[in-house]
Amino acid sequence: MDLITSAERDKLFESFERDAFHLELRDDYGSPVEDTPYARWQRGEPDRYAWLDPWMTLMKRVTGQGKTVRRVRVISEPHSQYVRWEHSLTRLNIEAGEDIRWLPRHQVPGSLIFPVSGNDWWLYDDRLLAIGHFSEDGRVLGSELIDDPATVAECVKVRDTLWSAAIPHSEYKP
Repeated sequence: MDLITSAERDKLFESFERDAFHLELRDDYGSPVEDTPYARWQRGEPDRYAWLDPWMTLMKRVTGQGKTVRRVRVISEPHSQYVRWEHSLTRLNIEAGEDIRWLPRHQVPGSLIFPVSGNDWWLYDDRLLAIGHFSEDGRVLGSELIDDPATVAECVKVRDTLWSAAIPHSEYKP
């Protein structure tokens, strides 16, 4: 399996036409970009969020072109420290134009089966998937690109089900 880097995956935002959707299923992530800011937050230190500037610039540009960028974060309750940190930052994503919703794991419809081995994924324009792969300790390894119509269709169905069940960020209070 060939994996692309996070930076290569982010380049896909330059070519999608309408909608990018991210399904997040983990309660903890490990990313070199986030390691230091997360450690500062855990120590109660202030953050200027400069590490988020490239992502925020990208999101402002693509959403400013009328494209949508959405996420559903399926999370456990009680929340992990990482999810609490992530929730505290989400206002910045919203300000950049993303639409983010939260879904407590116990509210996921019982009949729902997560495709692609239960991995996170980005879905671009209902035709291309970037499936996230992680090490055993949660570190991001990269993304696998898939355009198989049957797999994409499964993910579209899951996206639509979860999007309608999830709680908008402004209404979700941990």
